Amino acid sequence: MSTSKHQLPSTPWSAQSHWKPSWLSLCVLIPSLFLFGVGEGLLVNASLGSAPWAVLAQGISLKTGSNIGWVTLGISIIVMLGWIPLKQKPGLGTILNMTLIALGLGLTVHYLPIPESLTLRLLSIIFAIVLIGVCSSFYLTCKMGSGPRDGLMVGIFQNTGWKIGKIRICIEIIVCLLGWLLGGIIGIGTLLFAFGVGWVIQFCLSLMAKYY
Repeated sequence: MSTSKHQLPSTPWSAQSHWKPSWLSLCVLIPSLFLFGVGEGLLVNASLGSAPWAVLAQGISLKTGSNIGWVTLGISIIVMLGWIPLKQKPGLGTILNMTLIALGLGLTVHYLPIPESLTLRLLSIIFAIVLIGVCSSFYLTCKMGSGPRDGLMVGIFQNTGWKIGKIRICIEIIVCLLGWLLGGIIGIGTLLFAFGVGWVIQFCLSLMAKYY
């Protein structure tokens, strides 16, 4: 099925409710979120700069002396408060987002070797960006609730009709800049992610809208 430009595409795996998934929805949602976490783990292992939201958490942590884990949680809560005017609602996907991505990230960092050469590290980053973008598209079209940051992107998209790619890039750049001003460390991986992942998501969602 196709969709209006202000809504995510409806697909065979789209759930009818945020809290009542079909088996097909779960079969798409669970591996998509886990592989999303794998992609984030590959970014960490590449050691060429964290994702923008991690840079922001790092900057706030340095300024306040707070644990970066608690800072990350606080950022998520604040971002979700921003859902209210955007009329976004949490769902099962929101809960699974916070658990499965962390699981995929942890296992990847723990078990996969760190690339030694710069070429392999750059290739790892590019693969991670594509993987995260593709997995984001699949889990979002399950329509069972977004993660805190993706919900902000989806909410702006649904309320404005602006292109997903542009919205994601603007969010990532603003977050990256704030983190850097607060003392967070950026690298080539940070910039590649900020400018690349939104376009991957937009491309995948466009294909889904076209064929479903």
